[in-house]
Amino acid sequence: MSLWHGAKARRAAGAALAVVALSISLTACGGGDADNKDQGAGASSSAPGDDKPKESEGSGGTTVPDTSKTLATINGSNGFQVLIHTADRDEGGFLTVTGTVKNTAGDNQQVPLQWNGQESQIKGKGRSFGGITLVDKAEKKRYYVLRDTDGNPLTTTGISRMDGGTSVTFFAQFPAPPSSTTQVDIQVPVMPTATIEIS
Repeated sequence: MSLWHGAKARRAAGAALAVVALSISLTACGGGDADNKDQGAGASSSAPGDDKPKESEGSGGTTVPDTSKTLATINGSNGFQVLIHTADRDEGGFLTVTGTVKNTAGDNQQVPLQWNGQESQIKGKGRSFGGITLVDKAEKKRYYVLRDTDGNPLTTTGISRMDGGTSVTFFAQFPAPPSSTTQVDIQVPVMPTATIEIS
């Protein structure tokens, strides 16, 4: 009888141990999924793209900058007008420029290819604003649009044509000049140079 009770006790203990192990493994798996979801949410909110202005849905990669102020208005001979709205430093050592491109002509126009930039790596990534540069005359330095680890420019992409009278917003991210630099020249290919204030 004592052997039978011992075997029964061992089976009960084994079953209890199995239940505990199963519940721990399920909790671990469940916690992992929750962690992954949290990490996914955190990753989207703290990704490098977060240094960029917020993108609007369905806008082909265009941004929604603060258009309440204009640092510079650049008029091109081809009917395109570029308004620069902000040039903001962030704590990560970046400078993000936002603006609006307007097609002031009455007809559909192709966005200048030169806006992509001349580098072979960036040309292979499709249409972008990768050709925009900033010039710090005081430090005698030129700043190019940053690239991610895959060589994609950190700027609005995918805009190849614009209907007459339409506009599209954009951003471009650069390394930040020294804190002593308060002004830079912005150069959009095939358009005049303009001076903008850094905030």
